[in-house]
Amino acid sequence: MEMPAKKGGLGQLARRTFREQIVEALRTSIISGVLPPGAQIVESEMALTFGVSRGPLREALGDLIKEGLLVTVPYTGTHVVDLSLDEVNEIFSLRTELEIFAFRQVWENRDEAYFAELNARHDRLLASIASGDDESSIVDELGLHSHVYEACGHSLLLSVWNGLRGKLQLYWAAHHRAHGRRGPLPEGHKRYVELAQGDDLDAMIEEIRDHMVRGFSKTETFLRARENLK
Repeated sequence: MEMPAKKGGLGQLARRTFREQIVEALRTSIISGVLPPGAQIVESEMALTFGVSRGPLREALGDLIKEGLLVTVPYTGTHVVDLSLDEVNEIFSLRTELEIFAFRQVWENRDEAYFAELNARHDRLLASIASGDDESSIVDELGLHSHVYEACGHSLLLSVWNGLRGKLQLYWAAHHRAHGRRGPLPEGHKRYVELAQGDDLDAMIEEIRDHMVRGFSKTETFLRARENLK
C-alpha cells in the first residue's frame, strides 16, 4: 500500500512525535481515499511502513478510533469506517438540530473575541481551499463548524459533537468526490459566517438547515452507487 509522503512523510517521522505524525498520515490517507472505506489496518504491516514499534502505532490507532475514522470489530481486526447511506442521513438529521441548539445557547453571549475567532477559522478554510488541499480543507471546515460548539459552554453538547467528527470527515470526503472537486466551494460558508455575526437568529437557523442539505442529492447518489458495488 502506497501512503502519501506529504504531511510527515513515512520514514521521516521525528522520534518525539511518532504518535502525532502517524495519526496525521493515516488521517490524510483515509480522507484522500488511499485507505478506502472498509480497508483493514494490519498492525505488523503498518509498523513496517512507518518504521516504528507497535506501541506508538497502537496509540495512534486508538486516537483514530476515538475520532471515528477507524473501528475495531471482534475477530476481524481494525478497519477504516465505511459509512452507509442510512448512517449519513442519521448523522445529518442529528447534526442539524445540534448546531441549531448550539447557536441558541451562544447567541446572546457572542462578543468580539467570538467573531474574531470565527473569521480566523473561515480565513484558514479559504486558504486551504485556495491551495487545493482537500484533506486540510476538510479539517478546517470541521474547525469552522466546531467553533460554536466550543464557545457555547455546553460540555455534553461538545462531547456529542466530537463523537461525530470522524464520520463527518468521511462524509465530506465522499461529498467532494461526488461533486468532482478538491474541497468545498470558496463561497460555501460566506452566508453562514455573515449570519453567525448578525442579529437574526431565525435567519441563522434557516441557513443551518439549508447549509446541511445543500448538494446532498448528488452525494446521496454517489453513496448509493458505492453501496450497490459491494
